[in-house]
Amino acid sequence: QVQLVESGGGLVQAGGSLRLSCAAAGSFFSINAMGWYRQAPGKQRELVATVTSGGSTNYADSVKGRFTISRDNAKNTVYLQMNSLKPEDTALYYCNADIRSSPWYQGRGYWGQGTQVTVSS
Repeated sequence: QVQLVESGGGLVQAGGSLRLSCAAAGSFFSINAMGWYRQAPGKQRELVATVTSGGSTNYADSVKGRFTISRDNAKNTVYLQMNSLKPEDTALYYCNADIRSSPWYQGRGYWGQGTQVTVSS
């Protein structure tokens, strides 16, 4: 069984920084893309950033230049470095990973449990 375990959320003042981590645990063949999404109260879940197994990245316009996504394939872990945080970044942040259980299977998406990020003004 595969699990995504997140850590690193918390409360920070505007302009501050936080680093989120998400590690894939369990038995699987490989991990394709990994990413971070967020959901603020009363809003839909939105993409924050993604990174492919080869290291190509994609960001939401709202976080470009402030957030950096990276991954350590040896540790099956994805990171989100968040700088210059704004109150509007406040949300529950979810890790997502497309994981292959075997070489003969394309993969399916898994979600973490979410980690709260709160930015005070």
